[in-house]
Amino acid sequence: MSQISYKDAGVDIDAGNSFVENIKPLVKSTKIPGVIGGIGSFAGAFELPKGYNEPVMLAATDGVGTKLKLAIDSGIHNTVGIDLVAMCVNDLICNFGTPSFFLDYYATGKLEVDVATSVVSGIAAGCVEAECALIGGETAEMPGMYSQDDYDLAGFAVGVAEKAEMDRVSMVQEGDQLIALPSSGLHSNGFSLARKVLFEKMNLDFRADFNGKPLIETLLTPTNIYVKTFKALKEKIVALAHITGGGIVENLPRALPENLMAEVKESSIRTLPIFDLIGEHVARDEMFRAFNMGVGMILVVRPENVDAVLAAAEGSYHIGEIKSGTRKAVMV
Repeated sequence: MSQISYKDAGVDIDAGNSFVENIKPLVKSTKIPGVIGGIGSFAGAFELPKGYNEPVMLAATDGVGTKLKLAIDSGIHNTVGIDLVAMCVNDLICNFGTPSFFLDYYATGKLEVDVATSVVSGIAAGCVEAECALIGGETAEMPGMYSQDDYDLAGFAVGVAEKAEMDRVSMVQEGDQLIALPSSGLHSNGFSLARKVLFEKMNLDFRADFNGKPLIETLLTPTNIYVKTFKALKEKIVALAHITGGGIVENLPRALPENLMAEVKESSIRTLPIFDLIGEHVARDEMFRAFNMGVGMILVVRPENVDAVLAAAEGSYHIGEIKSGTRKAVMV
């Protein structure tokens, strides 16, 4: 009787081992003080940072959404890992958490070592930019769950905050000012709508010229990581809002107390060309609910700190202020 191997069932253990060897130098490139041990153990280890009076561990998890579909279909895999890190660490800093380490989960129908290595190269690059360590992850080869070329990603970031600094909402006051940090594009939200408009409604393809380069390059531009800006300006920031799915109108109120509202000057927002293109077929209100519209993060700062923040945060600009009212964000 013939024998059936795990490989016959669709899972290649040797490919998994080869992948681990490929990513060891990538993981090593993210090492920072606090990392204990290396890749290959059953769990990653990180020493709790010193210098905190009441340290609190913060955790955030996210994915990349259907932006992955574009990466898979285009064969460009080295940027979505940056998006994965960005979506997690940008959430951490909104609670004044400094990212410490990151873990990833990569699931696929058939492990293609080169593709997976390319994805992890992006994750490592994102960790370097976020000044956190990639200390582990999981690769799952699951034939029958995914088609052969498909893969999925999830990320997990952990950081540390001073307990007394975490409640930013209670610190927001009437008269505080709103500073926008620009996005690099769609970031990692709204791609289901973007794909429908660009590829079904407008019949464009990846190679279509957009501002002098293939459209796919604009669509796969990685999400900005704002950790370094946060660290540099921490003492001048009252609160932060990461502008992801739901846009400004749904994410900015999360940084506000019940008795205050955010008044955003719509004319001040520096909308990027890709949003203008998609907006040819989508109502303005829907655009602001689905996309960041060019604003990746909003900082709430005291009036006396506006000039210093604008001078220090590259590309930042003033977009509004905090006023008395019911908690919401309104465009004026």
